[in-house]
Amino acid sequence: MASTTNSVVSHDHHELPPLCEKIPIKNNPNKAINLTTLLLLFSILLYRLLHLSEHGYPWLLAFLCESWFTFDFFLILNTKWTPVDFKTHPQTLLQRMGTELPAVDAFVTTADVAMEPPIMTANTVLSLLAVDYPAHKLACYVSDDGCSPLTLFSLIHAFEFARIWVPFCKKYGIQVRAPFRYFSIDIDDSVSPPDSDDSRERDSGGNFDQFQLEWKNMKEEYEKLKQKIEKAVNGAVPFECSGEYADFAYADKNDHSSIIKVIWENKENHPDSLPHLVYVSREKRPTTPHHYKAGAMNVLTRVSGVMTNAPFMLNVDCDMFVNNPNIILHAMCSFLGLNPQDCAFVQFPQVFYNELKDDPFGNQMVVGFEIVGRGMAGIQGPLYAGTGCFHRRKVIYNFCLDNADNKVNEDETFGNSKELMESVAKTFTEPVDGKNIDTIITSQDLSTMVQAAHQVARCDYEDGTTWGSKVGWKYGSMTEDLLTGMQIHAMGLKSVSCMPNPPGFLGIVPTSGPISMSQVKRWITGLLQILFSKNSPIFATLHAKLQFRQCLTYIWILIWGLRSIPTLCYAILPAYCIITNSSYLPKAHEPAMVLFLAQFVIENIENLSYFRRCGQSFRAWWNNLRMTKINAATSMLFGVVGFPLKLLGVSEIVFEVTQKESDESSTSSTKGTENFKGNDAANAGRFTFDESPMFVPPTTLLFVEVAALGLSLWEGGRDEVGLGEYLASVWVVMCFWPFVRGLFGKGKYGISLSTLLKSSCFSFIFIQLCRQASVHGW
Repeated sequence: MASTTNSVVSHDHHELPPLCEKIPIKNNPNKAINLTTLLLLFSILLYRLLHLSEHGYPWLLAFLCESWFTFDFFLILNTKWTPVDFKTHPQTLLQRMGTELPAVDAFVTTADVAMEPPIMTANTVLSLLAVDYPAHKLACYVSDDGCSPLTLFSLIHAFEFARIWVPFCKKYGIQVRAPFRYFSIDIDDSVSPPDSDDSRERDSGGNFDQFQLEWKNMKEEYEKLKQKIEKAVNGAVPFECSGEYADFAYADKNDHSSIIKVIWENKENHPDSLPHLVYVSREKRPTTPHHYKAGAMNVLTRVSGVMTNAPFMLNVDCDMFVNNPNIILHAMCSFLGLNPQDCAFVQFPQVFYNELKDDPFGNQMVVGFEIVGRGMAGIQGPLYAGTGCFHRRKVIYNFCLDNADNKVNEDETFGNSKELMESVAKTFTEPVDGKNIDTIITSQDLSTMVQAAHQVARCDYEDGTTWGSKVGWKYGSMTEDLLTGMQIHAMGLKSVSCMPNPPGFLGIVPTSGPISMSQVKRWITGLLQILFSKNSPIFATLHAKLQFRQCLTYIWILIWGLRSIPTLCYAILPAYCIITNSSYLPKAHEPAMVLFLAQFVIENIENLSYFRRCGQSFRAWWNNLRMTKINAATSMLFGVVGFPLKLLGVSEIVFEVTQKESDESSTSSTKGTENFKGNDAANAGRFTFDESPMFVPPTTLLFVEVAALGLSLWEGGRDEVGLGEYLASVWVVMCFWPFVRGLFGKGKYGISLSTLLKSSCFSFIFIQLCRQASVHGW
């Protein structure tokens, strides 16, 4: 396939490389393998149909499961059929636009100081303040949904440190600008981006001793900052809600007025100063829905609208710091280098710095981003992942980029704030390149706009408006990010996947089984909320402008949780057949067995090839494969079962903040076990258990499989059971090996007694039902 390039090239700069190149990825061998796999799946279904009358219920159940697997494979095949990559050229952008770079408002969200340590948020903010971008073109807003004075305290003191940290980073060309991460690197490796010819301090006279001295002083200052924040968090120093913190004196996390503090304002609009820094804690009342993260993002959009009103917005979670100082330049290349009339947002993949070796919990998603991310990029663009994403304010306001059919004078759309409506009017008329738009929307200082910001941060401001439905981040799902991105694609707009080297952002991934599974369970609930609602991608294709192939990709993502049911049924089939002396696979000597064996081998070899291509090990492939089975029996299953219970009002939908490791406990490069100390180092990546009912189904499944194998050896006489059923049962036991270890583990590494008792009862009941089925010939 010939490589094509989409770019906007100025006649005055025709000798420069394009801002952004769209490069199709050749994958003809993979296409041939995928078509072979699809043909084998259809052949298996045809074989099942032709022999359905000759077999019992296990055959029928296997046919239904395999039909789902075939449908699922067809959907993902559509996604990865035309992968593309993008290459950006920031230096070209600087040469073309010079000082006319568009302004950017950066949003950082945090919700709970106990789950998301303030030092983590401070590091993320410091990395944003230090990016290579004109300071008067950047503003940073921090949303504190936990309404904690500790967050404000950490930001105020972090900014004081930023006064010396930012100049240090820019003077020496520091690559990693989150100080906790930077100071974990050896001093000899801590300067210069990887692609630079040499470090700046060596270029400027070779005075490396001066650099070492400043490095040590800077590290000492950061240690002081860290200790100051830790003492406040741990209560070692009395913390009084007075003065700057008086607004927190009578504030409750879920019942308080809005609190907005301008920590720093670049009043001179100097490009070499520091960007604006604003703290925002929106108003919350127990009787008013606050819509979780989506609500916080909409408040930030309005507050920034009346204060700075930048045409582009970046949102990051508090645990995801900037890893590439040119990140904004890369994003602007993506916006302005392709067709500016249809590029709505630029998504950077999630990459993690605390990843464990070989991905033991299958949650690092390296191959997932490779397949789905690049695949969607070749259709209508990648999905919005909720963090590490740049948006056009114009699109978030539901405006067409060509200004067709846009309306701005309706209070029922944006609310009754005069200041916000003025900023919306400016957004309406701005050019798609964001040039010539002032960073400040009025000649007044930011501090004079705080009152207007308080108005748009009220909990009742959205009453009678279309915020959350047509304007802003969308409500109606726990996965507001995917819903918002899909609605943008439904406008007929596209998104771009930006993968610079080094990665734009680095974040934290859960490093224990229960936390990872809780996260997946929340995702499943949110995805099903979208699938079974008016926001379904099917309606977006029929009644809006969502492309058909993009619709199929979204469907594949939304039905992720539903895969747990056929996966579990298929996993229990070998044990059922062994217990009941029946079969669901052809005998080993039958020619049809070749179909099943070939499909199994080819699919797994292809998946392994993806992992190897992404630099992952064989062990990482195996860990991801087994976690697919484990998640199907735990978090995915509970997410699916819990969804209808929530619809019926039996269970309540609750947004659970994922536990984050403190940055200071994750400073090492964790391609091994460097993060862990003592006994934990030997058990890094080992599955942990608690009293959660999610561990009952997989433990029950394991008991049933082992019991079936044991009964076949003890009783014998199973002439209908073939080699395939025995091998499949052993395969299931291997996939659930962490639970086998959990049977003999101690403490958090052992399955709890209550889980063992419940699983024993359920497995005994299942085996007895199987025996009854065998007696009645079911």
